[in-house]
Amino acid sequence: MYTRFTASQAVEMAVPEQPVPIQHYLRQPQRVVAALAASSQIEPFGDDRFRLKMRPLNFMMLTIQPIVDLRVWADSDGTVYVQSVGCEIRGVEYINQRFKLNLVGKLQPQQSNGKTVLKGRADLEVQVDVPPPLDFTPKPFLEATGNGLLKSVLLTVKQRLMHHLLADYGAWASSNLGQMSAVKPSVAPTNNPIA
Repeated sequence: MYTRFTASQAVEMAVPEQPVPIQHYLRQPQRVVAALAASSQIEPFGDDRFRLKMRPLNFMMLTIQPIVDLRVWADSDGTVYVQSVGCEIRGVEYINQRFKLNLVGKLQPQQSNGKTVLKGRADLEVQVDVPPPLDFTPKPFLEATGNGLLKSVLLTVKQRLMHHLLADYGAWASSNLGQMSAVKPSVAPTNNPIA
């Protein structure tokens, strides 16, 4: 029995003012990905591709571990896009062979009353052929449980993003400012009149 689960999560964060605009920070996808999950869960492969090893999840009587391949990129205004490009389910081979995951996300800096705000949204959809004996579970109960699980996954990612992204941006902006002032050439005034 193929079942579809969905969840969406929106995020809005006020960005503290820093000497380097957040758009410069957001154009580095690896930093944004690092804010989504612990470094032990992320493996970069390619310029804009990352493998995310999620923590094991319990669904009904099953324990599964999704491994999601993501493409993460930013455009010139600092808008970050996230899209799933592959997925593997560890733990139950039956599900791995009958599982589709689609994740689409966007995080965009916007100006509001002279302040910068990050606004974003993530939409997650899973289609799976539920294995026996779970296929005897009433579909409304199965969907409610699956939708709740996806919502909790997105909520965890949102909370981590809100906590780590702005902290990392602040540290990055401070270190970048220090680097920029360290390489600024000092120009001594010249008193050589042209004869």
